[in-house]
Amino acid sequence: MMRIQDLYTPDRLVVSFELFPPKNDAGMDTLMKSVEKLAEHRPEFFTCTYGAGGSTRQRTLEVATAVRDRTGLPVASHLTCVGSTREQLREYLQAAQSRGIDYIVALRGDPPRGQATFNAVAGGLRYANELVAMIREEFPNFGIFVAGYPEVHQEAPNAAVDLQNLVRKVEAGADAVLTQLFYCNEDYFRFRDACEQAGITVPIVPGLLPVLSLNQVQRITSLCKAKLPAPLLERLSAHEQPDWQFNVGVEHAIAQTEELVAQGVPGFHFYVLNRSDAIDRIVAAIPQLASRVN
Repeated sequence: MMRIQDLYTPDRLVVSFELFPPKNDAGMDTLMKSVEKLAEHRPEFFTCTYGAGGSTRQRTLEVATAVRDRTGLPVASHLTCVGSTREQLREYLQAAQSRGIDYIVALRGDPPRGQATFNAVAGGLRYANELVAMIREEFPNFGIFVAGYPEVHQEAPNAAVDLQNLVRKVEAGADAVLTQLFYCNEDYFRFRDACEQAGITVPIVPGLLPVLSLNQVQRITSLCKAKLPAPLLERLSAHEQPDWQFNVGVEHAIAQTEELVAQGVPGFHFYVLNRSDAIDRIVAAIPQLASRVN
């Protein structure tokens, strides 16, 4: 396992893919086929999300383990504070460690469905920086990613407060930041500059979600309060045909990726929604990514 701080070097453009746990065994078979295709692009690692309140806890570990066994690549498990005591978090981390999981994406997590605000359970943690500190102290072999928000976390009162929350996570021991999805690169550049001014020196890795359909991306962005630029929304809305919307989404992702590469980003974290078709097109269009495969 390569340490996160050794992954992101000036001579390497790091690529990673985020998966989510399927609901059943049939979905698992489909996911593994996508993973095999995605692995052809030689990512440095895969991550797997963790359901609200730990609802996919066991499945997350199963997916991460299966991906590592199938590809031989490092894997990361998401972990949230939602609905878990410190002891339950320790139990999960122990299980992840015993399975050979390499990295943890440490998150506070969103409030459970039906709750407007996050409330820690008795004996639990309130903030992601507390989770980072606990992992760093008790499970030092894990690499730790945390989340950053180019458009500001939806619960933060303003960008300054949100940035200080990120500073606390990094000071607690985070190795790198994976950003929330965004569709306007200026949001990322502004965020990256603010991080540098705040003294954050760990990699700020842009997270990109290629649009697969208008309905899907509107649902996802409504949950995290990310915005769709008006020109992109107009083009997606021009036709209802799935192929049209998919092609528009991929073209926008390619344009985003080209500009980000030109501006010297440390890598890309692609939210692939368990599919490989959009990534195939993006990688083929970007010489710096296509060269990884050849």
